[in-house]
Amino acid sequence: MSTDRSLRQVALTHGIVGFATCLCLIIFYAGAAAFGPINDVGNAVLGLLTIPLARLLAANPGASSGARERGGSRLAFAVAVVGAGVAVAGTVLVLTGITGFYLAGLWSSFGFSLIGAWLVATHWHRSSAHRRAALAAGAVMMLGLIGVPGILMGLDDMDSAPDWTFVAGISWAGTYLLFPSWSLRLARQDRPERVF
Repeated sequence: MSTDRSLRQVALTHGIVGFATCLCLIIFYAGAAAFGPINDVGNAVLGLLTIPLARLLAANPGASSGARERGGSRLAFAVAVVGAGVAVAGTVLVLTGITGFYLAGLWSSFGFSLIGAWLVATHWHRSSAHRRAALAAGAVMMLGLIGVPGILMGLDDMDSAPDWTFVAGISWAGTYLLFPSWSLRLARQDRPERVF
């Protein structure tokens, strides 16, 4: 299977998982409690799917082989992998009951903020058709960084959490809407874009 075809398939799966996970959250808040854990697992899957997505985007035989570009690509990929791991950790925390949903959500939004940083880093100097969509998704996802002090403080009660922690919650609009939208657009391309 060609790299382009693999990239399109991973991007399509990523986009579908992102929107399905968002839908599960909406259904959960509408009163169907069973969809909460499904949403949590979806977060982990969405994070994990970012790893092959990032790897396939970085695979570009025609790209410059300069040390700076290779180093930047490796660093950006590493940030995406760490972000995926942190997002999965958030899922593990809530599903095992180690923390409540609020602190686990801060962990997951921090993980996705690192994935957002990967999106921004890999599209900052590009001129592709999807550059603006990637930058917008990444920038909104990076709002999850605002929640890091809340993680360090162990904040796990939404009712008593400081107002500034709710800004980190805006990052989910990037994770659940903008990032999957970008992925689906990427999947529809005849020749998917590459990074670095």
